[in-house]
Order: sequence, then structure tokens, then C-alpha cells
Amino acid sequence: MKVSSRTLLNKLLEIFKNLPKLHRQIIIVSGCFLLLLLIFPSSEENLDVEDIKVGKRIQVSLPEDIVPKGTIPKQSALPQRSISKVKNKVTTEQLPSLAKTSSSPNEGSLVRGKLEKKQKIQDSLETLAQLSWQTVKVRSGDSLALILKRLGFSAQTTYAVSTAKGKESKLLKKLNVGDKLRIASNEEKQLAALEYPLSKTDTLFINLVGDSYQSHRESKEVEIRESFSYGTINSSFWNAGVSAGLNDSQIINFANIFGWDIDFALDIREGDSFHITYEKKYIDGDYIGPGNILAAEITNQGEVFQAIRFTDDEYYSPDGKSMRKAFLRAPVNFKYISSSFKRKRFHPVQKRWKAHRGIDYAAKTGTPVVAAGNGKVTHATYNKYNGNYVFIQHGNGIVTKYLHFSKRAVKKGQRVKQGQVIGYVGATGLAAGPHLHYEFLLNGVHRNPRTVKLPDARPIAKKYKANFLLLADERLTALSGAKNALLSTQASDIATNE
Repeated sequence: MKVSSRTLLNKLLEIFKNLPKLHRQIIIVSGCFLLLLLIFPSSEENLDVEDIKVGKRIQVSLPEDIVPKGTIPKQSALPQRSISKVKNKVTTEQLPSLAKTSSSPNEGSLVRGKLEKKQKIQDSLETLAQLSWQTVKVRSGDSLALILKRLGFSAQTTYAVSTAKGKESKLLKKLNVGDKLRIASNEEKQLAALEYPLSKTDTLFINLVGDSYQSHRESKEVEIRESFSYGTINSSFWNAGVSAGLNDSQIINFANIFGWDIDFALDIREGDSFHITYEKKYIDGDYIGPGNILAAEITNQGEVFQAIRFTDDEYYSPDGKSMRKAFLRAPVNFKYISSSFKRKRFHPVQKRWKAHRGIDYAAKTGTPVVAAGNGKVTHATYNKYNGNYVFIQHGNGIVTKYLHFSKRAVKKGQRVKQGQVIGYVGATGLAAGPHLHYEFLLNGVHRNPRTVKLPDARPIAKKYKANFLLLADERLTALSGAKNALLSTQASDIATNE
């Protein structure tokens, strides 16, 4: 099947657009350099313009080493000279006149086209060289208008930039403290370009084109690599996760995966271990952070639990059962339970006996607390008893309560998903130290969060189960291979030391 030159060109253009910005710049500069060489090649010898006659053929002698054997090269009409030497004598001013007298209209258009392209390239290079760049950090209370005013630009410029053509320009209205803007001025002291990094992958560009500004957004391609980590628990799961090189988010996500089966405060024992395969993200070869957990395994008191991530972003056991239940047993990664659910407890602050209708989870100030299940925030405020607190209404008459936050992360009326951060551990209100007080109510009656029966989520759909089983086998094989390689390395190290 033949591919037209237009189709081929469109495909090449599409590939070029998808390249990183740095690569495109390198290709453009290289292309400009080659174009200049083609138009004005260097030579030590010159040929008078008078030697050129329009419509006359010019033959060039080929070097002996490229003449096929058995052939006799024809004599050149211009012996000892080459085409490049002829072109070298033709000046920029003479080319248009030659084009006019050419026997073919296409020849004249080609010459003029080359000259126009060369001129545009020279203009672009000169413009870039003339721009003066400066980097500005967004301060508290800053807006685009204040920043540009500090740099000496007028209100008209601010308006023109903020209303630049393209829907992306509206992103300049939501500047965050600490963000950095790169702004360029030309020789006329006009704002010629603005670059605003939106994230590690995306950047907003505003450019002065003619008399108006245009905006566009560029996204860098993220490369995903798989990585493996493991840990043995000596004191707490949190400390073991940190020692294994996992960040806070990964540790929380790992605990959330198994949080319905394992109580990470009471069930964890010294000597328990975990293994994990997860994504690592790179841009232009630079590591930018972790991605999703692909497969996870934890051995708790001799029992092995495994989970595999599927394409629906959910986690399932190797046989396809959902790891998720309607509610998490514990909504926070904690050091220990400082006070359990009791009918009578001596209050450490009020110094009197009263019922303790929840569980107190001791943890460091600032430890993230997540929603135990999907629901709607009915309360998110402060009082002198609860401190900063959040109540969430779930389906089927269930309400969960979270007290003594150092800081809330949700607002009243907001809908939240299970595992979403809703606040951070603190000691506000009547609290003797940093902890989370957590309550679970069913139809208005307090229940023990650790013992209340939680309904299971649905297993993987039958139509996807075959695909899942293949993926699970692949993920667990990779996890097992990484574990075996680790054990071999450890055995080798022990033998070497002995």
C-alpha cells in the first residue's frame, strides 16, 4: 500500500510535535544550520556569474572512487569545477534577478522561498538573542497584576497577557505562593514571553505574536519504570516503610490496601515483613516521584496477604476478591492505641470517669487522617472540646467522627472518597497529647470501630476476571523474582562476610 507524500509529511509533523521542547529546539537549530550550508556553501575557488547561462546544463566530474567500474565518465562542461563553487559566487542580491530570468517559474519560486525561510530564521534567532529573561517567585498576596507592576509593565500589558488567545491563559489567575514565572522583555521593553510551570510535567507559555499575545500548554512525556522495595518491621510499620525508601503517601496507600484485613496498630508484630512493586516516574531521564503501587505483599504473624492493582485502579486478592470493604478499620497510620472503646474510662484532662465511645489513635502531630469510607462532610469546624473536628455522613445510617485535628483538609458539604485525606493529627480541644479520636455510629448508636462487622465490596466483574488472573500471575511472578534476587544477594553477602 503506497503512502502519499502528504500523509508521510503529516505523520512526521505529528511525531515532531510530540517530541520534548528541548529536542524540537535542537532539531530546528540543526535544520537552520544545514539550510545555511545549502544556500551558502564555502569554497576556496570562485566562478564568475557570467559563466552561468539560464537553461544551460552544467556537468560535474565525479571523483574516480565513486564512478562505477566498467563505465567511462563523460567530460564535464566545466572541468575542475563543482556546483558548490558556482553557487558560492552568486550573492543574495543576484539570486532574485536570476530567478526572474529563469526558464522555469518553479525555479524562481524555489529560490525566493529559500531566501524567505533564511530571513525568518535569522529574524527568530535575532529576536531570541535580544530577549532579556528574569525569574520571579510568587509571594503571599501576589497576583499577576502586582508581579508585572513590580517589573515595570503597564496595566494594559497585564490585561493583554491575562486575556491572551487560547483557553490556557486563565490559569494565570490561580497563582500559588512559591510558584515561579519566567518573563522575557524585548529591546522595546515589551513583555515578549512568559513561562509558568504548572507542574513537573506541564508548562504554560504566553508569547507576543505580532501585536497580540497567544497562549499554549506543553506537556512533557512521563516515562514509567517499575521498582521494587521491601522491609522488615522492628518497631512500627511506618518506620519500616521509611527505612525501605517509601514516602508518606506510599506508606499510607500500602496500609489502606490491607487496612480492612490487618490492624496496623494491634496486629503488627516484630519480624513481620512486606514487599512491594511500584511505579517510578521520570521526565527527560530525571526522577520526579513515585507512581501507583502495582503489587503488594505483607506477611503478618505468619499469614501472607497479597494484592494486585487492576485497570480500574482497585486492588484485588490473587483470586479476584476485592481488598476493599465499605470502611477502613483505622483511618490513620498510628503508633499505638492510647485508649480503646470503653463503657468507663478516667478522662486524662477532665479527671473524671466517663464513657469512651471511640478509639484514640496516638500519632505524630501532622500525620494524615483519611476518610474511613465514601460520604459527605456534615461538620468541619472547631470547638473547645473537640478542637478541630470533622463529621462524615455515609450511607445506611453510618456516621464517622474525627476529633482533635491540628488542621482540617475538607469543608462542610464536601463529598469525600474512602482514603482521602480529611485532616492531620493534633492535640486541639480537650487532648492530653497528639492523637486522633475516632467514632463509628450506626443509626445514632456508637459501635466499636475495631469489632463492628464491615460489609465486603464486590469482587471483580466476571467479564474481566480472565484478564485479571493473567495480570495477577505476571505481577506476582515479578514480585517473587525480585524477592528471590534479594535473598540471593543477602546469602552472597553473608557468605562473603564469613
